[in-house]
Amino acid sequence: MVVTRFAPSPTGYLHIGGLRTALFSYLWAKKNGGKFVLRIEDTDKARNSQEAADAILEAFAWLGLEHDGEITYQSQRDDIYKKYIEQLLNESKAYKCYMSKEELAELRETQMANKERTKYNGKYRDFDGNHPEDLEYVIRIKAPLSGDIVVKDGVKGDINFKAEDILDDFVIARADGAPTYNFVVAVDDALMGINEVIRGDDHLSNTPKQIIVYEALGFEIPKFYHVPMIHNSEGKKLSKRDGATDVMAYKEMGYTPAALLNFLVRLGWSYGDQEIFSIDEMLELFNPKDINKSASIYNTEKLNWLNSHYIKNTSNSELAQLLEPYGLVLTSHDKKEILLDELKDRAKTLKEMAVLVNEIIETPASYDEKAAKKAFKEGSIEILNAFGAKISSHEELHLPIDYHHIMEEVVNEMEIGFGKLGQPLRVALLGKMTGPGLDSVMAIIGKDETMLRIANAITAHTL
Repeated sequence: MVVTRFAPSPTGYLHIGGLRTALFSYLWAKKNGGKFVLRIEDTDKARNSQEAADAILEAFAWLGLEHDGEITYQSQRDDIYKKYIEQLLNESKAYKCYMSKEELAELRETQMANKERTKYNGKYRDFDGNHPEDLEYVIRIKAPLSGDIVVKDGVKGDINFKAEDILDDFVIARADGAPTYNFVVAVDDALMGINEVIRGDDHLSNTPKQIIVYEALGFEIPKFYHVPMIHNSEGKKLSKRDGATDVMAYKEMGYTPAALLNFLVRLGWSYGDQEIFSIDEMLELFNPKDINKSASIYNTEKLNWLNSHYIKNTSNSELAQLLEPYGLVLTSHDKKEILLDELKDRAKTLKEMAVLVNEIIETPASYDEKAAKKAFKEGSIEILNAFGAKISSHEELHLPIDYHHIMEEVVNEMEIGFGKLGQPLRVALLGKMTGPGLDSVMAIIGKDETMLRIANAITAHTL
């Protein structure tokens, strides 16, 4: 059974790079009938934020990524870590290092002056002397002094790290007893049964150290998939301007969960030329072995295109629910179907769609000056009065076609071009020259509101 995990540190909000890792891990576990577990790596008490931890869970709930079992918090597992540190000490696979910070800093300065790689020199590796009980110490693991450590990576292939070049006896417990990142990650992954680890390749340098911990404790080493980073269009690390922002900001900007997940799954993974993937298709087709070896490029235009696709293809009932966070309650609106059908092709985001909806259902408080100057010319008031009179004389007006017939009647009777009516009517109804079909707008707002807006515009623009 495949067991994957997502293990964020609650020192900041969940960004899209982390979300992509979570999505890949979720898909691979679920595809194989396995488990996807969530672990909050909150051992850094000085930087932890409960608000950030809550935001991670909020993002998961919004996107529908359900984890299996209870959430594991590393801060509640200190006794477990101490147990395994003691085991390594008892087996002489780890040791107490009494080197002071000053001594360590002096060693590094000397190494730098000699143009050597800075590393701990193993002074206390085989030390068998005595020290005062109150002398501060850290605990270091005995790393191999020679040979290769091989990371078997499902994306990049086998990666060899030479022990003498990159490793020293790294610290697994600080002077205050707190265990370090690479130690707790390896212990937790092993004890939680994580057998496939999908994560960003910025973690690749940590992997040899974690393998040392696995081997020292006799744990089975999981399969690793190190996913290349997401870059901006210039091939550089994402900044907030490019999109490296809080995942929940995407909700605020009006992106749908389906579009964001579809966008992320295609950042570094592909299946032929297919661009649109439902979650079911992702579950069927995703395989981490197919992840690209090179960095992926963040493309806002692609995200907007996907989002507009999902808006167009979402049922009106679901779309009404998606619009509620933007202040719209349309579930009981009697013209909801006409309204949403009219706007689906016009909006790239839900936020943009909410603005378009409000422009229709709210009476204009003002009129665009340039639009009004273009629309209201000699004869415009007379034409609007004639149209308003026609509207008033009809009892049954419900559908766009009903209003369209009245527009045709006025145009034909007054022997004018359609624009002579359409331009001032559009400004009267919407306060501007752009927008959806006028017949649909009138059907949505109804007869009384249509007449009110025409009257308001006539009063405001009487020549």
